[in-house]
Formats: sequence, C-alpha cells, structure tokens
Amino acid sequence: MTNPGLCLAQMRATAPLVHNITNFVAMNAMANVQLAVGASPAMVHALEEVGEFATLAGALTVNIGTADAAWAEAMVQAATVMTRLDRPWVMDPVGVGATRFRQQLCARLMDLRPTVIRGNASEILALGGLGGQARGVDAGDPVAAAEAAARALAAQTGGVVAVSGPIDYVTDGRQGFRIGNGHPLMPQVTALGCSLNGVIGAFLVGQKPLEATVAALACYGLAGEIAARQAKGPGSFAVAFLDALANLTPEAVRAGAKVSAA
Repeated sequence: MTNPGLCLAQMRATAPLVHNITNFVAMNAMANVQLAVGASPAMVHALEEVGEFATLAGALTVNIGTADAAWAEAMVQAATVMTRLDRPWVMDPVGVGATRFRQQLCARLMDLRPTVIRGNASEILALGGLGGQARGVDAGDPVAAAEAAARALAAQTGGVVAVSGPIDYVTDGRQGFRIGNGHPLMPQVTALGCSLNGVIGAFLVGQKPLEATVAALACYGLAGEIAARQAKGPGSFAVAFLDALANLTPEAVRAGAKVSAA
C-alpha cells in the first residue's frame, strides 16, 4: 500500500479539476473542501452543457441526494462521458433504499461502472440488494455488516467500494483496508460526508483507485482529528476542519494515517 501522504502530494502537484454533480445542501461545503485540500472544484449540472463540460474534467463525482429527473439525466450523461474517456468518477448512492426513483437512477449509474462507490453501510447493503436499516440518508447498520456486500459490488462493477463509518472499509473485491481516522464531530456538520466524494475524486486523477481512495479517507479523517483538538462544537469544528485540510502535510499523513489490511 502506497503511503497516503505521497498520494496527497501527487494530487496537490496536479490540482485536478473535479466536476461535481452533488446536492443542494453540499455544493458550497464541497467546493470549500476541495479548494482546501488542493483541488479545483466545478459544480455543473445543466443538461445543456454537462456532457461537454465533463470532457474538460479530470474526474467526476455524482451524488443523488437531491436529484430530480433533469439532474438524473445530467448525471447519466456526465458519467457516460467519463466512462467513454476512461476517466475516474465517484458515485454516492444517498438514500438509495428510500425510493424507487433513487433505486432506478443508481441502477443506471452502476451500468456505467463507477470507479468508486462510496456510501454508508445501509446504502451499500441496499445497493447490493441486501436490505439495510437506513433512516433517511443515515445508516442504521454497522460498517462490518456491509463488508461482504461491498466486496460483491466491487466485483460486479470492477471498481472500488468504500463504506463510511467510525472505521471505514475500502475494497476492490480482492483486497480490503480499514481506515480508523476520524472524529465524532464530523457527522455533526452537514455535508462533510458528501464533501468527501470530492476529495476522493481529486485523489483518483492519475493514481490507482484503491490506493487513492484509502489515502483520501485517511487524509480526510486525520484532518477531522486535528480540527477537533481546537473545536468547541460543530460550528467551530467546520471552520477548523477546512484549516486542517489546507495545512495537512504529507509528513503528517504518513505519521497519522490509521490504515490496516482487512
């Protein structure tokens, strides 16, 4: 496994343009997170330009959290371009178990073979057809319960599946890793989970998908640990988190990443 700090350094050296089709709640937070970590964000979802714009980006992220019919078509168009150009893209199946619309949209997106699928345990279980105890977009299942589903999904898509939780699990269907970085304040700030997709997307550009995904999660979680040392609550944590991401060094990541084979 490559040192996650080296992945951070390589991403920053290229400052990749990441095309994000995310939800209304996450747009501003996600753009700030990507800027802080060293990437270049773009939020583009209009059907009139989304396919053309996708050709300019190094990576794409898709989040179905507040999708409607037009946004769904935009997601499919952009993902089709990335698949055709063999460029990486990330799919976040937010609340996939909640409605038929979400299930059908995720099925279309999965046919386009996302490079990375990232979700909570309940979403990964639902995506794999194994049920799940989702409460809206929140997980009702532990990460360990979704590991087998994650491996099966990775084998099905040929990509990487990341299950987010107190200890994250990442697999390509053959190898698996657990990442223990993070802090309990992170899920108390709206859109920090969604914003992680943008960091994964940035790390994917020019790097191996499994290693890049593990590194992105380790860096993100470590920034949360650093921010929590000075935060007094969720509000001050949100500000401190951006600062921690911006000031994160490859050396700090090498020393602080909690990555183990699974």
